[in-house]
This record gives sequence, C-alpha cells and structure tokens, in this order.
Amino acid sequence: MAPQSTREPSPQFFSKVPEVTLYFWIIKVLCTTVGESAADFLNVNLNLGLTGTSVVTGVLLAAALIFQFRAHRYIPSTYWLTVALVSVFGTLVTDNLTDSVGVPLETSTLIFGVLLVFSFLVWYLTEKTLSIHSIFTRRREAFYWLTILVTFALGTATGDLMAEVLGIGYLMTGIIVVSLIAIMAIGWRFGLNPVLSFWIIYIMTRPLGASIGDYLSQSPKEGGLGLGATVTSFIFSAGILGIVAYFSMTKADVIPSASAVETDETMERGGLWQTVVVVALVLVAAGTGYYLRKSSLQEDTPDPIPIAQSVPGGSQAAQPAPGGGQIAQPSPLGDLSKFRKITQDTLDLLNANNQSGATTRIGDLEIEWDNAEARLKPKDKAAWTRIDGKIDTVLRALRATSPNSNGERTALTALLTALGPE
Repeated sequence: MAPQSTREPSPQFFSKVPEVTLYFWIIKVLCTTVGESAADFLNVNLNLGLTGTSVVTGVLLAAALIFQFRAHRYIPSTYWLTVALVSVFGTLVTDNLTDSVGVPLETSTLIFGVLLVFSFLVWYLTEKTLSIHSIFTRRREAFYWLTILVTFALGTATGDLMAEVLGIGYLMTGIIVVSLIAIMAIGWRFGLNPVLSFWIIYIMTRPLGASIGDYLSQSPKEGGLGLGATVTSFIFSAGILGIVAYFSMTKADVIPSASAVETDETMERGGLWQTVVVVALVLVAAGTGYYLRKSSLQEDTPDPIPIAQSVPGGSQAAQPAPGGGQIAQPSPLGDLSKFRKITQDTLDLLNANNQSGATTRIGDLEIEWDNAEARLKPKDKAAWTRIDGKIDTVLRALRATSPNSNGERTALTALLTALGPE
C-alpha cells in the first residue's frame, strides 16, 4: 500500500529495525527453525506441555519486548532475540488453537489472514505508511511487532495446513514456498511494490524455515539428512550468533534515519492496486489448489466401515461372533496395526529397560502418524483427535528430560487401547 504523506522522523529515534538484506532473510529463516525446536524442547523434553510452554515463552517475549521498546535505536542482539521469541509464541498460538481448542487449520488460516489484513489496515490508516524503513516511533514499532506476531501465526497455520492436512509433506511444502518467494523477489526486481513484496515473503519464510529444519533433522528413510533436532538446532543457533556478531561489529544493517523518508516517497506509486491484484491472485491460486488436493484425498479415502448396528436410544450394538460372544470393534480410522506395532515395540523395549531404544522407536510413530494424517483424519475427525492426543502424551513421557517409567508405561498402554484390537 502506498502512503499518502510522509513524516519527518522524530529526532530522538533512529530506525528500530534492520535494513533488509540477504543476511536479514537468512537469519530470519534460522530464527524460525530454532524457535520451533525450542518450543518442542520445552513442550516435550521438559514436559511443560503446550500451556506451560506458552506461558514461559509469553513471559520471555514480554521481557524482550520491554528491552526492545526501551532502546532508542536498532540493537541486533535485542532485535533478533525478540524475533526468535515471537516466532515461538506465534507458532504456539496456532498450536493451541489446533491442539487445545480443536480449531481446524483451515479456520486458523482464515482467522489469521483476516487479522493480518485488519492489522495492516489500521497501521496504514494511522501512519499512512507500512514501510519498515520508517519504524522510528513507538507507535509504529507497536504496529510492526503486532504484525510480525500475526505473520508467524499465519505462516504456521498455512505451512501445517499444506504439509499435514493436505498431506503434501514438509519437503514439498518447502519447494512450493521457495517458488513463491522467488516469484515475489523477481516481481520486486521488475517494479512490484517493495512493501507488498516484503510482507508476503516474510510470511512465506516461516513455513520455509520449518521445512528446512525438518529436512535436516529427519532420518534418511523419511527423506531427510538425519542430522537430528539437536545438531540442526546447534548449527542454526551458531549461524544466528555469527550473523548477529557480524552486524553488531560492522553496523552493516543499520538504516540511516534519513532513508526512511526517501524510501517512503518511492512507494507512493502503484501500492494499492498492486496489493489488490496480487492478493486476489494468491487467494484464487490457494483456493484452487486446496480444492483440488482435498478432492484428490477424498477420492483416495474409502468410506469408513460401519462398526456397529444402531439400536434404540442411539447406542450401538456390538456384532456377534460365531459361537457366541462379541467381536471387538475395528477403529473407524481403518487399519491401525502399523501404529499399534510401533507402540507395542516401544513398550517391549521399555519393559526390557532399554529407555534409549524406546525413545528412538517412538519417533517412528510420530513420523508415521504425521504422514498418515491427511489420509486418516477425514475418516473420523473425533477418533483421530482422540488418538493424536494420546500420542502427544506418549511423546512427552518418553522424551522427558527425567522420564518416569511408570508414567511411560501408563501412557503407552492407554495408547494401545485407543488404537484398538490387532
């Protein structure tokens, strides 16, 4: 969107955000990946759960924002620490809606998309510019960080929707996202409004970071490099620290205060109509892709087999077995024997006092369950959600920093019951 007027920067403030360079995008992707790894560590390894992780991250983010707002200029370490924490918290907002409240990712994507439009609209009507080169007042900075938070939540919902619900997978999602980023970058080189280009690419880098992290950490049999979450996080953290140290010493990404007005003036042409056209094209392409993919998944997903006869009063009667008795009812999700076998293997390893083997084996369950989500969830959402919650409980129990064997066995036994008979 193009500004209708410009304002001279307040003399007591320099720009509070960095110049957008190649290093900016690299460190942004790194922060996204490390942020997600940190959330998983707090949630699973420290067994804080989704709510506890959200509270801890929220407190840390609030503290980082206090330091960021009190600063009168851009400080690389403070700024990028805040970005990393916003990345974690924005991801947790989406995860809480999905896992705790049960909001579908399609709905989350729409909600955060509308919130982002509203945020931009209020920001523009108030300040007459959306340029990041003009973040030299606290009010503009407040709009900036609010928008950043929503973009992370939207990016999480969009990426998870593509990778999990539509069953595309994180690698293919990453390829699609890179293609979109390349298109926007090429458009910017040929005159596309820089503010519009920046914010679309900013949203897209969130699922890109998640895709890169998963590709590096997943095992080779799942198409990854097998570095593991710990090694991947270490590499990315080292990259962040190295770039931040470089910025701190060279000031290479500091925006001169005078450039804000100059940059704003170059954005007056074509911002509004370009935004309308590009957003319309993105919505049409996304809607068409979603419809085609969902139709394909529905064609590949057979109708669930009726598991019981209805009886008066709305209850269901178990089917009789030959010679009397009853046949155990199959899961409405179909054949879950693969997941049951992994769970039983894990329990057997645990009973043999092989904690490390059990922890490794349960990782196979997480991968297989995520890969099957797009196929299983449409059959019976309630049944899928119930089992998914029990799998999360098992993962937290086995990956805890100080695992409790009794708690692990209880969680695994409950999961075996939920998965149904062999």
